[in-house]
Amino acid sequence: MARRVVVTGIGLVSPLAVGTEATWEALVAGRGGIGPITRFDTTGFSARIAAEVKEFPTERFLEPKEARKYDTFVHYAVAASELALTAAGYVVSADNAERVAVVIGSGIGGLPSICENHLDLVHKGPRRVSPFFIPGSIVNMPSGLVAIRTGAKGPNSATCTACSTGAHAIADACLYIKHGYCDAALAGGTEAVISPLAVAGFANMKALSTRNEEPERASRPWDKDRDGFVIGEGAGVLFLEELESATRRGAPIICEVLGIGMTGDAFHITAPAEDGDGPARVMAMALKDAGLRPEDVDYINAHGTSTPLNDRLETLAIKRVFGEHAYRVAVSSTKSSTGHLLGAAGGLEAGITALAVARDLIPPTLNLDCPGEGCDLDYTPHVARSRPVRVAMTNSFGFGGTNACLILGKLR
Repeated sequence: MARRVVVTGIGLVSPLAVGTEATWEALVAGRGGIGPITRFDTTGFSARIAAEVKEFPTERFLEPKEARKYDTFVHYAVAASELALTAAGYVVSADNAERVAVVIGSGIGGLPSICENHLDLVHKGPRRVSPFFIPGSIVNMPSGLVAIRTGAKGPNSATCTACSTGAHAIADACLYIKHGYCDAALAGGTEAVISPLAVAGFANMKALSTRNEEPERASRPWDKDRDGFVIGEGAGVLFLEELESATRRGAPIICEVLGIGMTGDAFHITAPAEDGDGPARVMAMALKDAGLRPEDVDYINAHGTSTPLNDRLETLAIKRVFGEHAYRVAVSSTKSSTGHLLGAAGGLEAGITALAVARDLIPPTLNLDCPGEGCDLDYTPHVARSRPVRVAMTNSFGFGGTNACLILGKLR
């Protein structure tokens, strides 16, 4: 019999709040986490807004001396993992340590640390580069440090697939469990690159919203006045377990991972194909893996970036896969509230989707005042909606033409 994978813990660090429940409550209440950038002087920048994590309590999760060794994206991963493990009520011990994996990725990694240490090198000389620079900024350090702190000795890896990272990490961990490499895993994504270089880079490729005077209205998926995404930061980590193992210990089962999909566009470094081929195939693949029909899906947590091209083509892809049911399924983009967490987006949104399934409540799409051309689905505008959510899908697409899709559902 195939091994089944369930979600028993969720850890969220978001621009809305540090904590899973606080993030969810803000989300369904229609609050946003976007505001003016406070991390650096934005004079001369075309985009001066972001979705920052506010008042992150570093000392709650890391000792001050330890925290100084690592870039902020590592801090967020440690926090989200601790929150997920605590929620699951799981204790890593000598008896199970080798059966617990850690798979936490990042799209960019420790870019702020790279920039800071480069400045030290240029202005102060090579001896002033921190000895902790390399281990504190490499992409796999969140997985490594979380494993060290928890004692998890199973598979340890870090997915890096741009904005699909968090979802791909969860998919990878599911495969590890299904194939018997482990019985449980901490899996998701983390990101913290609200820095001058990242903001300038994304802005100069015309990817970011420049609605600087109205930051709370800047992320507006599918709206005719959308003008780009808002860069965000944070982490989303799920604790995944093999069903029988979770049942034996009386774990709080939130939902089941029913299917996963992974595809590549092979088309362009940043733009999706005009026919929505890659996103359509990844949704179809996930449905096939789950053994479900399109009409079985009640909710889609869309990639929904608020960029003109992505929103239109994701809508087209949904129509290709779901047919007439595309107009009946509820869709929303929580990036309208949280901004786009890049490599952490898939982890955060998988956690949000799991809660939507568990609580039969669909979070809203903020700022959708007038849908743009080709955007004519039920995008749950403005207000959360209570309705049965037996099965939900979450999409993540990334630069390089990489796509991931997860299907979560109530335990059957």
